[in-house]
Amino acid sequence: MRFQPGQIIRHFKRDFINPIEMGNNRYLYKVLAVAKHTETGELMLIYQGLYAPFEVYARPLEMAESLVDKEKYPEAKQEYRLEVYTTERMEEEYGF
Repeated sequence: MRFQPGQIIRHFKRDFINPIEMGNNRYLYKVLAVAKHTETGELMLIYQGLYAPFEVYARPLEMAESLVDKEKYPEAKQEYRLEVYTTERMEEEYGF
């Protein structure tokens, strides 16, 4: 999986929030860039929350693309920690 700037991504913890938080875009983010760490060369995902206070985050790309720990989160529907937020997923969440 490779994230592209401008994509909307979804954290798997969105599976566990209430309708109010869902309406506030909790756990939805916009990809800003994939950057390279200057010291280690590690690729980092740079992304911004689509909910207040709209903070910008950096996460190792390997971690962003990692599988959800199904032992710790057996009810998680998502396969990966962060995934592109598709139209199909939006329709499923909002019942369109």
